[in-house]
Amino acid sequence: MEKREQDLLPRKQGAGILILGLVLLFFPIFNIRLMAQSFVTVQDGRFYLNDNPYYFLGANFWYGFNLGAPGGDRSRLVAELDELRSLGVTNLRIMAATEGPDTEPWRVSPSLQSEPGVYDESMLQGLDFLLAEMAKRDMKAVLCLSNFWQWSGGFAQYVAWSEGKAVPYPPPAEGGNWMGFSTWSSRFYKDQPAMELYDNLVRNLVGRTNSITGTIYREDPAIMAWELANEPRGILRPRAYRRWIRRAADLIKSLDPNHLVTIGSEGNTNFPTGNHFKRDHRPKDIDYTTVHIWVQNWQWYDPLKPEESYDQALEKAKDYLEKHLKWAEKLDKPLVLEEFGIARDADDHDPRSTTAWRDRYYREMFQTVYDLAAAGRKISGCNFWAWGGKGRPRIPKGFWQPGDDLIGDPPHEGQGWYSVYDRDASTLEIIREFAAKMEELRN
Repeated sequence: MEKREQDLLPRKQGAGILILGLVLLFFPIFNIRLMAQSFVTVQDGRFYLNDNPYYFLGANFWYGFNLGAPGGDRSRLVAELDELRSLGVTNLRIMAATEGPDTEPWRVSPSLQSEPGVYDESMLQGLDFLLAEMAKRDMKAVLCLSNFWQWSGGFAQYVAWSEGKAVPYPPPAEGGNWMGFSTWSSRFYKDQPAMELYDNLVRNLVGRTNSITGTIYREDPAIMAWELANEPRGILRPRAYRRWIRRAADLIKSLDPNHLVTIGSEGNTNFPTGNHFKRDHRPKDIDYTTVHIWVQNWQWYDPLKPEESYDQALEKAKDYLEKHLKWAEKLDKPLVLEEFGIARDADDHDPRSTTAWRDRYYREMFQTVYDLAAAGRKISGCNFWAWGGKGRPRIPKGFWQPGDDLIGDPPHEGQGWYSVYDRDASTLEIIREFAAKMEELRN
C-alpha cells in the first residue's frame, strides 16, 4: 500500500503541473470572463449581474467620498456602509466630483477640484477608500461626474472659470432666481473650455488607479455606472444639451467599455426644462434611463396639509413613473427611479420629529417599483433620497457650514429636510423589507 502511494506521487505531481500549466496558459481568458461577469450589464432592456437579473433598492449617499478622505471621517463611513448593508441596501449613488473654490457659499467643501485642472489627491483617496470598502460588502456605486446645480460646483463653476465671471446664485442667495441660474448653468453646453474641463476630469477618474486596491477604475466591478451629471437640463439650449450628452457618453465609452453610462436625468418635469426624455436617452452610449420625483418641490404635496394633498400627490408620482417607464420600454432600456423623497411630518426638520407620512410614501413607492418589476416591466431599481445615517444637522432647517455633519441634504437646502437617519426605526424597517423583496427578484 505504501509502495503504491509512493509510485503514484510522481503521476499526481505531473498531473498537477499539467493542470497548473493549462490554467496559466488560459488564465487571461478565464480572468476576462470572470471580470465580465462581475460588471452590471444591460440585456433586453434589463440589468444583469453574473448572468442573473439585477434588481436593487439603493440609496443616495452623495457625500460618501468626502467621509472617505484622510481628513474626513473614515470610521463613520465604515459604520454607515455596515448599516446600509445590514438593511439590504447594496446600490449607492455617489457624487464623484466637486468643484471649488471652497470660499463659495452653499457648496460642499473641501472640493475635489479646487481650481481648473487641480485635483486634491486626498479627496481622490476618499473615493478610493469608499470604493474599496463597498467592494468588501458586495455593493455597487453609481458615480455622478458633475452637477447642474450649484451645491457641488458643477456646470456653473466650469462656466465661471471659463468666462472669468461670478456665478449668479439662485435662492437662498439674496435676489437670486432659479431661471437666471439655470440659464447660466446651461451655457456649459456651448462653452468649449468649460466642457474640456469636464472632459479632463472624466479622463482622470476613469483612468485612475485605486491607491488602496491597485485596481484601475475602468476595471473596478464595484462601479456599476458613470453618470454624466446630476439633473442636467437643456433649458434654452436643448440641441446643444443633446450634443453634449452624446459627446460625454462617447468619451466615457471610449475610455471604459466595461461600465454602464447614464445621464442623471430627472425626466420630463411639470415645467419647461429643455429636456426630452426619449431623445435625451436615445444615444447608443446611454445604457439606461432615470427619473427623479419630488412631490413637495413640485408643489404636489403640502406637508402642512397632508390629509388634503397626499393622495393626489401619490397618484401624480405613480403616473409620472408610469409615463417614463413606457418611454423607457420603447427605447428598450432599463429605468431607475434614482431620486425620490418626502419631508418629515409637518415639514419639521428636527431628527426627533415623526415620520408617519414619509413612511407611508416610502412604502407605497417601494411597493409600486416592486410590483412593476415583478410583473416583468423594465424597471430595475430605486434609490431613495437620501441617507443621513449617523449625521445630524447642527441647526435643523439651517444651511450647512464647513465643520457640520454631512447628511443627505445638500448645503443649499434646509438641513434635515429629506435625510433618513440611523435612528429612524420605522423608515429603516420599510427599507429593509423592500430591499429583501427586490433581492428575491434577483433569485
